[in-house]
Amino acid sequence: MVDNVTARVRVPREASAGEVVSIRTLINHPMESGQRRDDAGEIIPRSIIHRFTCDFNGTNVIDVTLEPSISTNPYLQFEAVVQESGTFQFTWYDDDGSVYEESADIAVS
Repeated sequence: MVDNVTARVRVPREASAGEVVSIRTLINHPMESGQRRDDAGEIIPRSIIHRFTCDFNGTNVIDVTLEPSISTNPYLQFEAVVQESGTFQFTWYDDDGSVYEESADIAVS
C-alpha cells in the first residue's frame, strides 16, 4: 500500500430529479511505473491505479480501466443523471492490491 494516498471527490449536495450533475474526482497517488530505481539501485515496485469505479445506490455509473501511461494524481470528471437521493461510492484499485474508497451523498428534490 502506498503511503499518504488521499482521494477527493466533488459531488453537488443537491439536485433536481432527472438533472445531469458533474462529478469530479482526484486521488493523490505517485503512480510508480516499476522501471525506476531508488538510491540503493533497487527497482521501485510498480504501483499504478489501474481501475476506477463509481456506483450510485448500488448501481454502476462508470467503470474505467486506466493504462500505465496515466499521470500521477489521476483526475477524472464525468456526468451522471440522478433520479433520487442517495450515495455515490467511488473506488480506486491499485496494482499492489490496495483499494481506496470514498463516498458522497446527494439530496434530490
